[in-house]
Amino acid sequence: MPSACDSLIDDIEDMVSASDPTPHERQSARKTIIPRARKRKEQLLSEELQADSVIPGTQKIWMKTWGCSHNNSDGEYMAGQLAASGYKMTENPSEADLWLLNSCTVKNPAEDHFRNSIKRAQEQQKKVVVAGCVPQAQPRMDYLKGLSIIGVQQIDRVVEVVDEAVKGHSVRLLGQKKDGGRRLGGARLDLPKIRKNPLIEIISINTGCLNACTYCKTKHARGDLASYPIDELVERARQSFQEGVCEIWLTSEDTGAYGRDIGTDLPTLLWRLVEEIPDGAMLRLGMTNPPYILEHLEEMAKILNHPRVYAFLHVPVQSASDSVLMDMKREYCIDDFRRVVDFLKERVPGITIATDIICGFPGETDEDFQETVELVRLYRFPSLFINQFYPRPGTPAAKMEQVPAHVKKQRTKELSQLFHSYNPYDHKIGERQHVLVTEESFDAQYYVAHNKFYEQVLVPKRPEFKGKMIEVDIYEAGKHFLKGRPVDDSKPFTPSIATPLQKGEVSGLTQELTAHLANGIQGPASLSSSSGLLIGSYSLDREGLKMLGIGLALGAAILAFILEKLY
Repeated sequence: MPSACDSLIDDIEDMVSASDPTPHERQSARKTIIPRARKRKEQLLSEELQADSVIPGTQKIWMKTWGCSHNNSDGEYMAGQLAASGYKMTENPSEADLWLLNSCTVKNPAEDHFRNSIKRAQEQQKKVVVAGCVPQAQPRMDYLKGLSIIGVQQIDRVVEVVDEAVKGHSVRLLGQKKDGGRRLGGARLDLPKIRKNPLIEIISINTGCLNACTYCKTKHARGDLASYPIDELVERARQSFQEGVCEIWLTSEDTGAYGRDIGTDLPTLLWRLVEEIPDGAMLRLGMTNPPYILEHLEEMAKILNHPRVYAFLHVPVQSASDSVLMDMKREYCIDDFRRVVDFLKERVPGITIATDIICGFPGETDEDFQETVELVRLYRFPSLFINQFYPRPGTPAAKMEQVPAHVKKQRTKELSQLFHSYNPYDHKIGERQHVLVTEESFDAQYYVAHNKFYEQVLVPKRPEFKGKMIEVDIYEAGKHFLKGRPVDDSKPFTPSIATPLQKGEVSGLTQELTAHLANGIQGPASLSSSSGLLIGSYSLDREGLKMLGIGLALGAAILAFILEKLY
């Protein structure tokens, strides 16, 4: 019996037969073998780098904003953060890699434009991120499926959402900001922003409102009232003036309700802000509903008479019929509106009152509509926003019995004809006024200025006038404008306390942070960034991360090339 240690196979030497080729013969046979062609390492490397080249922060972004000044302010903040993070904002949608669409849900046409823009972007193979009130109120709409969404209170996280979108991921941030259970006004006010007009700062003083209007979809998106603290608003105004701003717009869904949730009120805020306004600079107050301004008429009249505050107020009436106002749940009657207008016209001579009217609200009778017509005929509002009623999905008014479309259209036409039948500015011809020049006209032929009453005054397009307070003689009046001729011996006054930023320049960046963004990797970190990384004692921000990623990729390529040559 063989032992356990006996070999079960022959020795290796014994397994080679006499017919097998010798080592020399095997070596000679190799010369006839044609090696298989290998893909060049450079090609592989190029393809691999191309596949991994989606580095967030290197893309071009086109942004479109619809709607109110609050929405425009949100858009400015989002653009600023993206630019500060390395993205390039472009005004050319065709060259952009991603479209950021900031929507408005007030009327059907605005949402239609928004939806069509999404479709157009997808047809052009663009990445899409949506923001604003439409996706906040209805994130489950079919046409929003698969899209990244930034909620109205999450605009400070726009960079995170866009980063993921450019990588092909879908992210949705729709939550509310809270502090100890209390809802906050929204994102911080000191975020970077790109002002559409470097001379004008739009400040949102609160978000949401206290009403529950039956036609309003914005309430579904912006929610209940949440106000920013006075100190934060004052600091934002102060910073804006230090960046060359000469005009501030206060905005919200209802400025009159400001502070009710935090134990203060609008006049208290306004008096604090007035202290910060440089001579020659101006403040414009945004829309306020009648119920809340009624409580502060005395103080509001004093503030609107202040030389650095426009004597202008936007007070939407919507209808002059109490029965319609009740169906709208507007929480005031027409006498309340009349009291506001009459009081301010008496105490603030020359004040401009702008208002809104909805034509064809469900249940509106011919008699109801005629009451509205008489109101317009009585007050001859110089600024009147006439809106045909559109039922917004999910609102109580959408379930009410609708006024026939042709009736709504006819009422809208009739009221528009009345509005265009009078010229509110003819009596201004011959006046000498001081006006603040801040914009360019749509036809690019004039600069646009505003007088104390926020009436639009067109002036010659001279570079030395931009951002200045000048004196003009009014020589022509149109339906929506005045024309002013500069007074010869009057010198333009500069209200800005600093040189305004250039168009497209990012606001809100300190010199230290600007250098930080420009240099990428730098010495001992003295600041932190949500988009940065701290390595040892060196700060690495988004630009630094990009350079590091490229460097590592190149290093790996070189190493692979060396290994290929060696082996």
